[in-house]
Order: sequence, then C-alpha cells, then structure tokens
Amino acid sequence: MRPPVCRRFLPSIASVFRRSAASALPLDRPAPSASVFGRPAPVFGSCLLLLPLLSACREDPPPAAAARDAAQRKEAATDKPQVPVADLMALKQELLHRHPPQEQAQPAVAERIERGLRQVAALWRSTPPGPDAGERTAGTDSDGDLSTFVREHYIVDEAQRRATLARFETALEQLDGHLNEISREWRRPSDTESGPSLPMDSLLSSYDPWAHFVDDMFRNKLAFVALLNVPLTTLPERLRDGGTYSRKAWAEVRLGLRFARRVPAPVQQRIAETQNAGERYIASYNIWRHHVLDERGERIFPKGGALIAHWNLRDQIRGDYGEGPVGLRRQRAISKVLERIVEQSIPQAVINNPRVDWNPFSNAVTASPASEIEDNAPPPARSLGTPDALAAREPDTRYALWLDTFRAQLAADPYSPTAPTLIARSFELGREIPEERTVALLKQVCGSPLAARVTALIGKRLGHPLSAHDLWYNGFKPQQRYAEAFLDRFLAERYPTAAAFEADLPRLLSQLGFRPDKARFLAEHIRVDASRGAGHALQAMRRGDFPRLRTRIEKTGMNYKGYNIAIHELGHNVEQVFSLYGVDHTLLAGVPNNAFTEALAFVFQLRDLDLLPLPDLSSVGSQGTRSKNPREDWALRVLGDFYATWEIAGASLVDLAAWHFLYEHPNATAAELRQAVVSQSRELWNQFYAGPLGQRDALLLGVYSHMIQNTLYLPDYPLGHLIAFQIEEHLRKQPKTTRLGDEFERMATHGQVTPDEWLIHATGSALSADALLHATQEALVVLGG
Repeated sequence: MRPPVCRRFLPSIASVFRRSAASALPLDRPAPSASVFGRPAPVFGSCLLLLPLLSACREDPPPAAAARDAAQRKEAATDKPQVPVADLMALKQELLHRHPPQEQAQPAVAERIERGLRQVAALWRSTPPGPDAGERTAGTDSDGDLSTFVREHYIVDEAQRRATLARFETALEQLDGHLNEISREWRRPSDTESGPSLPMDSLLSSYDPWAHFVDDMFRNKLAFVALLNVPLTTLPERLRDGGTYSRKAWAEVRLGLRFARRVPAPVQQRIAETQNAGERYIASYNIWRHHVLDERGERIFPKGGALIAHWNLRDQIRGDYGEGPVGLRRQRAISKVLERIVEQSIPQAVINNPRVDWNPFSNAVTASPASEIEDNAPPPARSLGTPDALAAREPDTRYALWLDTFRAQLAADPYSPTAPTLIARSFELGREIPEERTVALLKQVCGSPLAARVTALIGKRLGHPLSAHDLWYNGFKPQQRYAEAFLDRFLAERYPTAAAFEADLPRLLSQLGFRPDKARFLAEHIRVDASRGAGHALQAMRRGDFPRLRTRIEKTGMNYKGYNIAIHELGHNVEQVFSLYGVDHTLLAGVPNNAFTEALAFVFQLRDLDLLPLPDLSSVGSQGTRSKNPREDWALRVLGDFYATWEIAGASLVDLAAWHFLYEHPNATAAELRQAVVSQSRELWNQFYAGPLGQRDALLLGVYSHMIQNTLYLPDYPLGHLIAFQIEEHLRKQPKTTRLGDEFERMATHGQVTPDEWLIHATGSALSADALLHATQEALVVLGG
C-alpha cells in the first residue's frame, strides 16, 4: 500500500540534511579549507566532481533530461555562498549588544546568535549575477546584503519569538493544506475510480505543487527568518537531547528543518515525475487470475478478478490456504507468476490482459477461448499477434523505472553534502533511525533461530512440506475462521460502494473502542473513495480539510481484501485526524516517521473481523472455532506478528541492497539492475529463508511493488511491526477498563518527536526487537512449537 502523505516527507522538504560537524565551529575559527558556511569544501566538491562522471555513464538519458541534469549541475556548482568571516563576527557582536546587559554574558545567547548566523550564511547567495545570468536557473541570483537582512530580522524579545513561531505555524498549515488539496485533486483521476482515464491524467498526477516551495521561501526571505532565529539541529543532537526539549523547542526544531537546504524546483519536479511514473506502472500491473494455468496447463481459478501485483497476488496466496489441494496448486502457480515478474521473464502480453491464457511454469501464452473471457474485460489494447509475439517478455520496464528514480534522486545529492545519498536521507533524516541500527534490527529478526521453529509449526498445521510461497502464511489468527468466499459475499452486500463504507464509520470506530463523541468526530473528518490501485491513505494538512481513505471496491462491491486494506487505511486516517487536531503545535503534526503510522494502522487491521456482525460459524458452513483460551489467543497473535515481521524484513534488506548497488554502480543499465536484484533476492533468501521454508533460490523477496513506486520505503514495514507489537503489548497490559480509543488518541497526539521519545511516551520503552523475540519464544511454548 502506498504510504500516506506526511507533511514532513513532501517532495520539496523530504530530504533535509543534518549539519556537518564543521557547522559547530565558532565564528572566530575558520572551518576546514576555505569554507566558512558549515560544510567542508572537500566533501561538497567531491560530490560535484563525481556528478559529470556519473552522468556520462548513464544509459542514454533523453535529451531533455540530459539538458535538465546539466543545468542542475551548473547551478549546484555556482551556488557557493561567500560570506566573509569578519562580517559574521561583526554581526555577532552587534546582535549580542542588542540584548540587555544581563543577557549578553550568557553563553546560550551568544551560541544562539552564532548558530543563526551560520545557518543563514550557509544558504545565502552573495555572488551577484554574472554575464551568464540569463542562462542560470531562476532563484540563483544574489540574495542581497546579508547584514541588512540580519539587522532587520534577528529577534531579541522572547514574546516576539513566540509570536513569530505561531505566525509560521499558521501560515505553513494553510500553505501545506491547500497545496496538499491541489495535489490530491489533480491526482484524483489517476488514484480513484472516478471515471474513465484520459491521456492527460498522467500529466496531472505528475505535477508537484510543492516544487517551487523551497525556491519561493528563500527568494522572499521567509526561510532565512526561520534559520536566523531557530536551531537547525543534527540527528545526534536530537537523539541526545530530545528528551529534554520542551514542546515549543520541538516545534522550533521542525521549523528549522523545513528550510535546511535549497534544492532547485526542477530537481524536485523531476523526482515527482519519476515517482508518479512508478505509481502509474504499478497501478495498472494486473494479472487476471482466471487465465493463469497450473503446471499441467489446467485452469484452476474462477472467472473474474484482476489481481494487482504484488499485493493482490500475495493476498490470493493467503486466501487459498483454506481451499485444500486446489488451493495449493493455485499458490504454486501464483508464486511462479511473482518470480517471473522479478526476473522480467513475464510475457508482456499477459499483463492486464484477460484475452490470453498463461502457464507461468512453461511460460507458454495462448489466446483464450471466447467463452472464457470475462464480460468486464477491457477492450483489447493490441492484436494478439504471432505466437512469438505472445511470448515476448516485458522489456525490463520494472527496472528502467527504478533506474529513473535513482537518477532523479542523484540530481538532488549535491544539495545534501552531509547526507549525500537517498539512503542517508532516508534513514538519518526521514526515519531519524540510523541505517546501521535499522539493518541490525532487521537481521536480528531474519536470522533468529525462532524462524525455523515457527515454520515447523506451520508445517504441522498444513500437513505437508513448506514451499517458498509459505512466506505469506497468515494462519496465526485467534479469531474465527471464515472462508474468504463467504466474507466476499457478506462484505459485498454490506458495502456495495465507498459511500456505504463511509456511512458505517461511526459504528466501526465505536467497535474499536472509541467513545461515541470521538467516533462521530473522527467519522465526520474522514472521506472514503474507491481506489484504482490497492489502496492508500491521504492525510489532510490543515484543519478543516478531510483525510481520504482509498481502497479497492469491485463493481460487485467490497470484497475481503478491500475491506482488510480499508481497516488498515482507517488506522492511518484516525492517526492523521488526531495528530492534526490534537497536537499542541501544528509544526509537530504527524508521527515520527511512516513506520509509526504503519504501526498504528496495524493496530486497526488486526481487529478487522472483530468489527463485523458476522453470523455464527455453524450457520455458514465454515470450519474452525474461536479459542476459549486467552493465552492461546495471545500466542497466536504473537506468532502472527513475528511471521509478518520476518517476511517483510527480508524484502526490506533487498530494497536497501539494491539502492547500495545503484550508488556503487551509477552507470548501471536496467538489465544490470535486474540482475543485481535477482542476485540479491536469491542470496538473502538462501541466507535467511531457504532453511526454514525448505526451498532454495526463490526470488519472492524482490517482487514488492514498493520498490518501484516508492523510494526505499519498505524498511518502514518491519519497523512498523516492531512498533505495533510494542503498542499491542502495552495495550494488553492495561486494566480491562482502558479503552483502546483513549490510548490510541494519547499516542497519536504526541507528534513528530524522535522515534524513541515517541515510543517511551507511548509504551514506556525505546524501539527494540527483543520484546517480540522473547514473546515469540514464549508463544511457541504455549502452542507446542
């Protein structure tokens, strides 16, 4: 599922960089080399020198893209502020003397002035336009006289500082909110089932209304007002001192990070274009299950049902565990489909095409008999052609799009000299969890010996040896087991449209444990749309707007897959409402990172069937009963949490390994990236999964669609599972009178502090995998595993 939009991760501000150690140098001591603006020249210069080399190795970029890259490199090379140290020292003394005598001797006052001057000087453009100014990108002209600006906008009075912070909060909430609404509405035709698609929709969805935000804020000097008067902290500072920050101090920290770098609008727009291209590709990547044959060439799926990769294909595997021998045949066929997608041996003709039959084992494609083609089949996009044409594979489109995303991010790297890769920005700035710590957590779960014990228990439950597709086993559920076909019928009748689901939100939220007034308030602030893709949540970014819940609703109504996704997205939306309306500073609206909103969404998703007025099992002919042993229920939930974390952790390591490959091989072709991902998927599978699941060389870890439509987002899921487990364990230990809704609201309104600070507030403990692993060991004992 696509992550919900978060104000902290908008394209124009997502990759803000932390300051280098050199920025802590006093103004009367020059920084290393000739640089006096807080970043060592050798680091910045080496990035610039590498860019032409990396560009020269790229695989034939389109002329327009090449020209754009050249312009951006030129701007980066000329964007070197030159503020004399003597001028800054004089300004420091002048500003210090503005304070009352009793304050002038305070080290904190001098430090605040010095820091503000460094922050402004780091991004101030002092060089006047040269002879080629007409060729330069808009926004690179001189910012004027720094001393004049500083004298006018440095704030001495504390009351005025508070008023300025409040004014920024109000203004940015309105700007963010309305730009977010523009983006959402321009993307509506691409994201929702709101009518037939038009060729122009791709252009609407690729437009980024935030692209010029950074340029505009620096050109009119608002960004410099913030940088002069609030701290631009480093991640080590926030990790070390965050626990002592007041709420106002946290708001100032987030304001400073909004303006930490000056990335040109063309770079931001290019990133948005590649992101949207990946999303469009994935949104239309459907496989019609009725036309997927088994190893013997026999039809094993019923008519109907276009399954989006990878989500719905994975969910088909999960849904077939209750279908006996035919379910196992289906699972093996879908598993082969997924591997064909990773290695790009999938025939182009079978993608979103119900007019051909495909045996993924032999890779043979034939025209479907007319009687087998669905009534709702889309018009043929092209003639079927010759047998050779039917067998032609997809031409590495998946990896070409990934490569385009990398190149767009590469163009942003020179503007982040202290976090000069997307990898660094993703972990140090987006998540605020260092990469090394994240990888250690993932490997701690992937490499746990408990995985072999859990899969052995799964084998006993299934009664046959496991295969690679059992990576997606989802049978650790304490609730009653209903056949998915029954749930599909039940939900289609209950929720024939998005409006029907929206109308039921007050009841669903009451069932989840929200007080009646809160349930009504939340329902009034959430809107539901039918999604073209798998589903996602879009937050509102100003009070008065409404978050959007999107899930797939078939023409026959909502099925269980769509409902399960909808409850997950509802968790996002509820967090989004609380973290906007309930937070004390709107600059802190949201949660520490996307893993936290995923964790809160998992809390909802876990309870999906508990929210429905389902009939007794015996009346619908399903098998299974609800456990009457609460201890067993807890153990099943723990094993489900462990297994879900174990599954997605491996895919996250593949995603990260692929991005390291790209940075180590910036001249790679799409074919070489494909080979690397296939190799990494196989290697990590054999290291962590082959033993527990009993099959070597599987490629399933490389199929996750997030890799194409999002940039290095997958690690948020295992982190989200770990966070969700800590939240669930906290909830489990509360008195029975405690309402889930009250605790959810308390957590969601704490805002964008660092991850550990948020978790300590929410659960009493910092982020760790230990709690899940210890509980898994105990759960295995309870269940005899």
